[in-house]
Amino acid sequence: MAASVEKEAPRVYTNIEKNIEYLNDLLGFGESYDIVLRRFNVAGKEIAMYSINGFVKDDVMALILRNLDQLKRGDVSPNSLKKLFNEHINHIQVDLANNLDQVIDGILSGPLALLIEGEDQALIIDLRTYPGRSPQEPDLEKVVRGPRDGFVESVVQNTLLMRRRLRDPRMRNEVIQVGTRSKTDIVISYIDDIVNPDMVKRVKENIQKIKIDGIPMAEKAVEELIEPGKYGHLFPKVRFTERPDVAVAHLLEGRIVVTVDTSPSAMITPCTLWDHLQAAEEYRQGPPIGVYIRWVRYLGVLVALFLLPLWFLFSVQPDLLPPSLRFIGPSEPGRIPLIVQFVMAELAVDMIRLASVHTPSPLAISTGIIAAILIGDVAITVGLFSAEVVMYTAVAAVASFIIPSYELSWAVRIVRLFLLLATAAFRLPGLIIAMLLVLAYLMRTKSLGVPYLWPLIPFNAKEMFAVVVRTPVTLRNKRPAIFHTLDPVRQAVPEPARKKERGEDKEKK
Repeated sequence: MAASVEKEAPRVYTNIEKNIEYLNDLLGFGESYDIVLRRFNVAGKEIAMYSINGFVKDDVMALILRNLDQLKRGDVSPNSLKKLFNEHINHIQVDLANNLDQVIDGILSGPLALLIEGEDQALIIDLRTYPGRSPQEPDLEKVVRGPRDGFVESVVQNTLLMRRRLRDPRMRNEVIQVGTRSKTDIVISYIDDIVNPDMVKRVKENIQKIKIDGIPMAEKAVEELIEPGKYGHLFPKVRFTERPDVAVAHLLEGRIVVTVDTSPSAMITPCTLWDHLQAAEEYRQGPPIGVYIRWVRYLGVLVALFLLPLWFLFSVQPDLLPPSLRFIGPSEPGRIPLIVQFVMAELAVDMIRLASVHTPSPLAISTGIIAAILIGDVAITVGLFSAEVVMYTAVAAVASFIIPSYELSWAVRIVRLFLLLATAAFRLPGLIIAMLLVLAYLMRTKSLGVPYLWPLIPFNAKEMFAVVVRTPVTLRNKRPAIFHTLDPVRQAVPEPARKKERGEDKEKK
């Protein structure tokens, strides 16, 4: 049994040749060009240095090697490792590794590993630098006025972007590695004296339960593993953002932000349906303008969901309309049934949408022109589609683009198609039953134990008012009650408001 454990995680040998043999075999030295091994003598001590080509900062490594080259035997003997660690390696991030698996994890993560003859520990020196881009404004969350920085593929930079906005000593950033092969770093961020500790515990447990070889799809794979479901979830149960200011705003509400290395998106949990319908632009404008923007967005969601099913229903059952609205419906139905036209139009819009994503930017405009003019116009001219079908499908498609959450916009499209098919099959009863089924599904959905439709179901009048109306910052004195935060108060009530409350209390008495 002891031999088996030693084979799984052998300690660093005092014989440097054994260490080199073990590491060369597992790392594939000589087969992988990017595995770098340097062997040299420092003050009479044999030293082996492992690194990944391109991960290590050359200038800092050269400085450390220059200092080591100037050492004499008395500088490193006895207790070579201790003296190097405390006196001669002038770098901030230096750690000790006791077994060779830790050494391998360190090397593959980017740091430099030093093994010394006669020592049963290795030095891990963090000199890594990852290839990546500088922070820039996310394409999906642009604002007219506001910061232009966004998350990048490095989890270290993402943490710094949040730290820059939140200088709270109680902010915690805990790292958990996931993937037996990828060993991807996942950072759980929260404010210790605000967040509900049960939520943090649940997120940690769900992440630690992940048993998979790797997560190359990063945050999306983690989302499905954090919120497990046998067949997945139609509506997103976490909110994705690439904006540090949005992430920090949710941290201050008592939520948890999960970032995954190599991904520029952060996951916010728990969240509700209404969180996916809010955008930073609402809070970069004054309350009246923010209210208008929010209402336009809500109207767009209603249009994206119900315009096509209702128009189709009134087209096939015009007796449901009052006489003044009998003009609704196609004047020329076309050569194929209306429901087939709608399904074909929906699929065509989705094809165009996907084509524009995978088309190089200079050609994207051409793709839209071809789809709009050559396909849409010709289809109407030859009588394949009704003009009203094309128009209303286009309006519904534009309305779905108003939704800030890309994941929710796809869910809305699928629900719309479901309502349309139910209406085609059973007319008005079908539409009503389909709507009730969707509502029941949403009522059963929870995000980390939080009801998805809160504060509508269960109803909370004050919080529901804040959902409908973009309230001024001065009125947002409490954190969302559903999260059961340790500190429910965001800001103290101003003194005039307190006096007013006292006066009202006296009048009541």
